[in-house]
Amino acid sequence: MAEAPLSESEALRRTIRRADFVSCDQAFIDCRTPGSDQKQNYAMIGPGVSQSSGQVVNLREPHGFNIGAAAMPHGVTNNLHLHFTAEVFMCFRGEYLLRWGADGTDGELLLREGEIASIPSWVFRGFTNVGPDDGWLFTVLGRDDTGGIIWAPSVLREAAGHGLYLTAANELVDTVAGDALPAEEELVRPLTAEQIAELRVYPADEMRHRVAGQDDLVWSETPFLDGRLPGGGARLACVIGYGLTQDRFQYPLIGNPHGHTIAWLRGLSGQGISRHRHDESQVLLAKDGEWEVTLNGPGEEVTVRLGPWDMLSVPPGTWRAVRNAGAHEASLLLITGGDGRVRPDWAPEVVKEAAGTGIAVDHDGYLAPAALVPGPR
Repeated sequence: MAEAPLSESEALRRTIRRADFVSCDQAFIDCRTPGSDQKQNYAMIGPGVSQSSGQVVNLREPHGFNIGAAAMPHGVTNNLHLHFTAEVFMCFRGEYLLRWGADGTDGELLLREGEIASIPSWVFRGFTNVGPDDGWLFTVLGRDDTGGIIWAPSVLREAAGHGLYLTAANELVDTVAGDALPAEEELVRPLTAEQIAELRVYPADEMRHRVAGQDDLVWSETPFLDGRLPGGGARLACVIGYGLTQDRFQYPLIGNPHGHTIAWLRGLSGQGISRHRHDESQVLLAKDGEWEVTLNGPGEEVTVRLGPWDMLSVPPGTWRAVRNAGAHEASLLLITGGDGRVRPDWAPEVVKEAAGTGIAVDHDGYLAPAALVPGPR
């Protein structure tokens, strides 16, 4: 694996603080629809599905996924639409009522703080803030090119009454602001009743299995090679995909391919993941506490501190170590590119120290007794 050390300036560029988030209230075609006109859209990693040329994107570099957020006052709704790639909601504050189906009546569920929901592609979905005004949903969209979104026909009709139209190229046209109305053949065509009837219906029980609440999480106490080492020892819960786990008995709650994997990392003060690297793009998103990330190898270290809701993008091949630098137990999300298992490459000193505690990585990439694993460990 080729090394990819980061300079201090590059690490700074790839660090997105909560204070760096920039909202856009004109991101989508329903931005003037009563009950939806107070939405704020954010795009931190990639442009997501924003339809506004004015959307600020903190980091445009392709990661294999997009990360954004939605914020809205109590009672405000994001209208029904569908995606071509997976969409994951990560509720960091408040409560949101999710509903799905072409008319929003196929089912609904309540998403609370700390819960993660994966909504399948090709199903209409919408959500309403039923909690406090400062509710916050992070979103992860699969793939670099998401293809945009398809709005429910009723949403397009109501938007047109407020002077907003959408082109087939996913560009928002605002005739109130002076934009020329394109020819009808250049505008997106609403889905027909026949096309809607062909979409799969998801029953509520099936969708409930795509929600990972805190009580649903299954934690591995030894997910990594460094489980017995100082600076290691963090616990891991796989939410979407297997990701980095080296625990052969650990399974994700949601297993279908998303273009990325998502896992919770939790550690006491001083715990984390020792120095390692891998071949995928990764974003570390702090839920709470204070986390310290040390990048690069010996002699080239660059340190980044992450507070609540801060995120750091780490490119493939870069050495990184993660540690809870706060005084209390804290949680962090690992959002990693790719559909399958990601096999961490551990620093030589980690491999040696782990072998001294009797643990090695076998030829399938899982933890095993060091005395029984042949060859270099």
